[in-house]
Amino acid sequence: MGDAVMEMYVRYRLIASGQVKPNQLHRAATRFVSAKAQAEVITQLLEGDHLTEKERSVALRGRNAKSGTVPKNTDVSTYRYSTAFEALVGYLYFKDQKERLDEVMVKAFQILIEEGR
Repeated sequence: MGDAVMEMYVRYRLIASGQVKPNQLHRAATRFVSAKAQAEVITQLLEGDHLTEKERSVALRGRNAKSGTVPKNTDVSTYRYSTAFEALVGYLYFKDQKERLDEVMVKAFQILIEEGR
């Protein structure tokens, strides 16, 4: 669920900012929702003081979860960290912590923009 929520946030932000024409939306969105981008975000969130202990625990459980598939376009480590971010986003969504989810997503966008995405 976390990947779908992330996709929704990214598309909303791109459309609302007026930066992207509808036919360019998918291409622009993939820069933010790629496994590499998500791995960058969660790595910085985990390294900093951005997450509560519960959120950290959820992310690390997501990272350590066994996957039935092998990633095609990325290495296993990047894939696991992107899964950690998706687990965190999904957790906040299902717990109906919209305000906190918004805070995490704002921080995620800040990280990605600083990284040049």
